[in-house]
Amino acid sequence: MSIPAAPEGYATVNPFIITLNAEEEMRFVVEVFDGVERPEARTVDEDGLLFQGEVAVGTTTIMFAERKPDWPFTPSLLQVYVHDIEATLERALSRGAELITRPTDFFGTRFVRIKDPGSNMWWIWQHGEMDWDEKANADAWDGDAPAESWGAMSPDLAYIRNTIVEALPKLKDPLA
Repeated sequence: MSIPAAPEGYATVNPFIITLNAEEEMRFVVEVFDGVERPEARTVDEDGLLFQGEVAVGTTTIMFAERKPDWPFTPSLLQVYVHDIEATLERALSRGAELITRPTDFFGTRFVRIKDPGSNMWWIWQHGEMDWDEKANADAWDGDAPAESWGAMSPDLAYIRNTIVEALPKLKDPLA
């Protein structure tokens, strides 16, 4: 399979966050995830609202726009890999993020979930040595199992599932 050509600094797929306070959201990403703003991409619309801003995080570019008054609430759900999950979480919380899922081991990798001040959800991962032995983990992970059996498989799996199932319905339009 060939990978489509993309300009330097862009991935094959790049997220676009449309949010209230897009400038603040960009600062959040710069400060929490060591992002680098691309000033040359900044475009302001005729109404004075940011139409496109870009922040590079690792190998991905995240694009941002200010939500216009008649645009719907569209929270983003994003996954990001970091070097130090604890330091990243600390920076996020100091910038007003809400903890959704505490740092949790997941088959040798760790992750945490947060909701940022713009009501976007982030899955933050620190990659480790995957601990996935087909035979040993067959009983620990059954993606087809009913949700009520996840706790019997693993309390951590039940916690991971329950925190997102409880958090997503609570995502509300900040203007509502």
